[in-house]
Amino acid sequence: MNRLAAVAVAAQDDGVLRYHDARFQTAAAKLLPTQYLVVDRDMALVTVLGSCVAACVRDPLLKLGGMNHFLLPDGQVGDGAPARYGSFAMELLINDLLKRGASRGRLQAKVFGGANVLKGFTSNPVGTRNAEFVRHYLDAEGIPVVAEDLRGIHPRKVWFFPHSGRVVVQRLPHAHEAEVVAAESAVRARLSKTPVTGGVELF
Repeated sequence: MNRLAAVAVAAQDDGVLRYHDARFQTAAAKLLPTQYLVVDRDMALVTVLGSCVAACVRDPLLKLGGMNHFLLPDGQVGDGAPARYGSFAMELLINDLLKRGASRGRLQAKVFGGANVLKGFTSNPVGTRNAEFVRHYLDAEGIPVVAEDLRGIHPRKVWFFPHSGRVVVQRLPHAHEAEVVAAESAVRARLSKTPVTGGVELF
């Protein structure tokens, strides 16, 4: 099997889209809500966040890292789509890192998202709950948060480079809010029907 075919098969196996990122001239993988990916090669893990949160967790000695993208802090993992919940998405990501040889004592995290992009939601909005959840979870697990860009009102696009640990965050202008909210809402609507079985910052 040639290299391109192998990449195509990998994309089909885990559902994550692989592509060439023109901005950084590197191989990349785009994560959608409920997805996560761990890699040990020099590439970018990319996602767009509104109220959702992405945790970027890395073992700096092994240059091994991964990203997840979750919609809600917690819920019933038996509802057919457990990876929508931070409690399960974090467990999946950390366990995959440990299975690949990462040391729990070396793990470091960078966390992003949790914006309150839906106007009118001021009482306990989901973005705030997601942001609080990921900080509390990592604190309980003893994994230090070495960088974060949480809360606020703007959607974000995030590029995580597990090999180096670098993260680039672009806050998207308000013009993108409707698009991001629609995408997140569509995922929530789809998952609810699942049958039970701007500026750039470096971190």
